[in-house]
Amino acid sequence: MSPWAMSVVLLAGFGVFAWSAWGRWRLLKQAAPAQRFDQPGVRLAATLRYAIAQMRMRRYPLAGTAHMLIFVGFLVLLLRTLMLWGRGYDEGFHFGVFGLDQPLGKVYALLKDIFVVLVIVGTLVFVYFRAVRRLQRMTLSTEGMIILLIILVMMVADILYDGAGAARAAQAAGTPVHVSGWEPVGSTAGAALAGMDLSAGALNCLRHVGFWTHSCLVLIFLNILPYSKHFHVITGIPNVYLQNLGPPGRLVPTEDLEGKVEREETLGIARIAQFDWKAVLDFYTCTECGRCSDHCPATRTGKKLSPKHFTVNLRDHLYAHQQELTHGKANGAGATGETEPAGAAVDLVPNVIDPEVLWACTSCRACEQECPVFITYVDKIVDLRRHLVQEKGEFPQDLATAFRGLENQGNPWGLSAQQRVEWTEGLEVPRLAEHPGAEYLLWVGCGPAYDEKARKTARAVAQLLGRAGVSYAILGEEETCTGDPARRAGNEFLAQMLAQANVEVLNGYGVKKIITICPHCYNTLKNEYGDFGGHYELVHHTQVLADLLQAGRLKPQQRVDAKLVYHDACYLGRHNGEYDAPRRVLGAIPGVELLEAPASRDRGMCCGAGGAQFFKEEEPGNERVNVARTEQLLATGATTIASACPFCMRMLTDGLGAKDRDDVQQRDVAELLLEAMG
Repeated sequence: MSPWAMSVVLLAGFGVFAWSAWGRWRLLKQAAPAQRFDQPGVRLAATLRYAIAQMRMRRYPLAGTAHMLIFVGFLVLLLRTLMLWGRGYDEGFHFGVFGLDQPLGKVYALLKDIFVVLVIVGTLVFVYFRAVRRLQRMTLSTEGMIILLIILVMMVADILYDGAGAARAAQAAGTPVHVSGWEPVGSTAGAALAGMDLSAGALNCLRHVGFWTHSCLVLIFLNILPYSKHFHVITGIPNVYLQNLGPPGRLVPTEDLEGKVEREETLGIARIAQFDWKAVLDFYTCTECGRCSDHCPATRTGKKLSPKHFTVNLRDHLYAHQQELTHGKANGAGATGETEPAGAAVDLVPNVIDPEVLWACTSCRACEQECPVFITYVDKIVDLRRHLVQEKGEFPQDLATAFRGLENQGNPWGLSAQQRVEWTEGLEVPRLAEHPGAEYLLWVGCGPAYDEKARKTARAVAQLLGRAGVSYAILGEEETCTGDPARRAGNEFLAQMLAQANVEVLNGYGVKKIITICPHCYNTLKNEYGDFGGHYELVHHTQVLADLLQAGRLKPQQRVDAKLVYHDACYLGRHNGEYDAPRRVLGAIPGVELLEAPASRDRGMCCGAGGAQFFKEEEPGNERVNVARTEQLLATGATTIASACPFCMRMLTDGLGAKDRDDVQQRDVAELLLEAMG
């Protein structure tokens, strides 16, 4: 071996990598600040679960297993690489206890050989995905195949190094190669080479080829990382550690809106430099695996939105302007007061991101649920919407009607407050103004208050609460929209106005506990009103009903003979983790045969209503989202589709109409339980 050659290889390899990594680090430092270093214990536990144990990778069994083999193999073989680099200076280098004459060294030699084979197997699986099956969710680039080829050659080189070394040693000793149980792969390769009757010089040459190929390819691989999607090899674990630990359904509010306007600061995000450093780390970390787009309802129905391409386009734009952003230029957030260069200063929409991409998002979080490295998408899309809506006035005109209705009447349809209580006709529903001591406030929501079909849900919930003896009351005409559709549509001014007005009313009554009928209201009141001084204990109506059934305060006795499939609402499920309560209620109804769609629970497909989509025309595609979801539910053979969200109810009802399925009912969980009560 040659110490001089190894020194040159190591200095060049690590020197070039340091230069590349320093550039990426400087680019990251140009971004806006973010706070992601709280709760270190929780972050470490999440990192062990999702980055080391790779729990999310297992959602794709074959690919997940292959990735795990490569990941663990690289961890095991890292020590091997360090040994080889050391042997460039001392041929017998082995970190002391890892020598083959030591117990630990024998165990490591066996592990190393096992994982060399397993890494080859895992790599071949991905070659199959790229070259044979050609999975559409993946980015099928030449770069990906080059990386896989590098990994394969590294493993083969390692085997060649061991095999040639064993054959040369046996030849020098005049003995046959002994196939060792501690080095099964290397010694088997040695026996094969010995059988070829090669000269000592040829074996020594092969050994050097294996040694230098492995030693150099590791460094070549390292230097490719900062310029490819494989940068996640370095940034993936930190990105998981620095993930958002807050409620998944919470959007961070824009602080000091009026002050920003007075200071003429940008509202929302217009340019690439205005993203915070965690968003930039997200861009670095995208593996382009396509799992996000695989489950995105917009992508699946032919819309322009692909979460993967959204992230990749932003990343590529960021990289294209790295030099401009890191050479003393302004960061776009007013930090230095300097003028941004033209390239980095362009508005992302429409120059980098097509407006149709933004407005196709339903905010369902299916993309975020699948991402193995915890990249977020909804927050970035909403931030871009905020700029379009609040500064440029560019948004689908259908939303203008909803915005006016919210501002003038407190509901997106612009209907009068008096109509908000029409659903109570014929029922004794107490008002909070008359019963301020009620244990629960029943927050009805705009859908159940105004939508004719959803009113049946409100009536059912009220009657069930009454039968169970629950102390509750409603706000009546004092209730207004929580601001969810305004916020998700990017109208942060309007959302905050509604939130502040509602908090003033709720706190004025001293409300502590709230039952909601709508998951969107549930999410907003629970996860976002705390930012405006509203701290309440929230329960969804299916959670209350499930608890009342368990306590024996509701006892369904009448059969409801139905083959029933439940549709998971995104804002109850993925946003707030509640999947069981609705099923517990349905399971308690006599006669119900509860079915499950293949796409259910945290993989349930969105109905298409979220993200303010309900109040605008759907973006162009080859199919409507609600129709696609309805088809999935009908495929179970169900005679009834159950839901727990007024917007899901309307979207699925329309989906049934589009499929001419008058023979299938669409009902809320509460309606079905009320029928079972007799």
